[in-house]
Amino acid sequence: MDLFEKISHNMGPLGQHQKMAHGYFAFPKLEGEIGPHMLFRGKEHLVWSLNNYLGLANHPEVREADALGAKEFGLAAPMGARMMSGNSNNHEALEQDLAKFTGKQDAFLLNYGYQGMLSIIDTLVDRFDVIVYDAECHACIIDGLRLHMGKRFVYQHNDIESCKKQLERATKLAEQTGGAILVITEGVFGMSGAQGKIAEIVALKEQFKFRLLIDDAHGFGTMGKTGAGTHEEQNCIDGVDVYFATFAKSMAGIGAFVASNETIINYLRYNMRSQTYAKALPMPMVVGLRKRLELLQSKPELREKLWSIATALQNGLRERGFNLGITNTMVTPVFLKGELNEATAITMDLRENYGIFCSIVLYPVIPKGLIELRIIPTAAHTLEDVQVTLDAFSEVAVKLNSGYYKEQNVVKA
Repeated sequence: MDLFEKISHNMGPLGQHQKMAHGYFAFPKLEGEIGPHMLFRGKEHLVWSLNNYLGLANHPEVREADALGAKEFGLAAPMGARMMSGNSNNHEALEQDLAKFTGKQDAFLLNYGYQGMLSIIDTLVDRFDVIVYDAECHACIIDGLRLHMGKRFVYQHNDIESCKKQLERATKLAEQTGGAILVITEGVFGMSGAQGKIAEIVALKEQFKFRLLIDDAHGFGTMGKTGAGTHEEQNCIDGVDVYFATFAKSMAGIGAFVASNETIINYLRYNMRSQTYAKALPMPMVVGLRKRLELLQSKPELREKLWSIATALQNGLRERGFNLGITNTMVTPVFLKGELNEATAITMDLRENYGIFCSIVLYPVIPKGLIELRIIPTAAHTLEDVQVTLDAFSEVAVKLNSGYYKEQNVVKA
């Protein structure tokens, strides 16, 4: 069979819906200034789908730093991979600031979060090592595991007893292979909003010998007394051996970093293929990221505003009988019972008739028969935005329970 012909008959679990979904449910275009109110198909919408947690995307000091960085350096600088010709004082200064903030000896900048995590796993372990990981780890971790040529064991989501059992299996195998054990989990799980049980996993080091890597993409900047991350929130900074986070969430940028002790960071610096053979982060972004980190640390009111919005939203939804699952962070999943056609109708109703844009999540990400409306509160939202959303969701729930969304024509002409 011809390769292209084979692909055309199997477009994948998401791609099979592309003709119907493209431009509306998938690859939608939000236009205008980044914020809680943007244009979708020419109409203003209240947007709850941007991971702009601290509202930094359009902060005037951030915009100024980005512009000045571009004016001074242009978008090409520095040229080349950092190991060869693309290093700079700004790159190194940002790394030092990130290491200090997250409680580690050193840090290494990465061009992308997804690519970065995948490459960290590939670099840290060899075929003799064993990985133990949470069942609901992000796709970047799963793809990193696929590169691992050794054994891996999965434990049930946030289940410490299950993790312990897998560590027992991993320990026996590592004794046979002469390898080491790496445990991987997340600080904040982006779909459910649940914190990973970092402190409880760290406590298992009293019984087992392993190193712990966490992906704290959603926790960095939002969790902990200073915003340093979920490891700060759970008072176990030293117990996390390798700390990873992205700039795409609270920092409203692009790229990522990994922090650990000096030896491990130098090992990653000289062995991560995704960085060795890739051009360095552009200077304007690095300059802008330094300003973002400065604001994240110097303006705790941004994090306080995020949490005031998240608390008002979540309390209001729970008071109205909505199921938010097990979230104990700002991520706000709203679970409804329904099928694909009802999910489609609800999304269109919210967007077309209520002017509310939020992401929708369905099987296979969550179990069949459930619909998740995923709401991301930010410091840029207002309590008025919260009230508008609560009222709209209450009306949608009544419609759903009455069978209204089983009909096809629910959108105003």
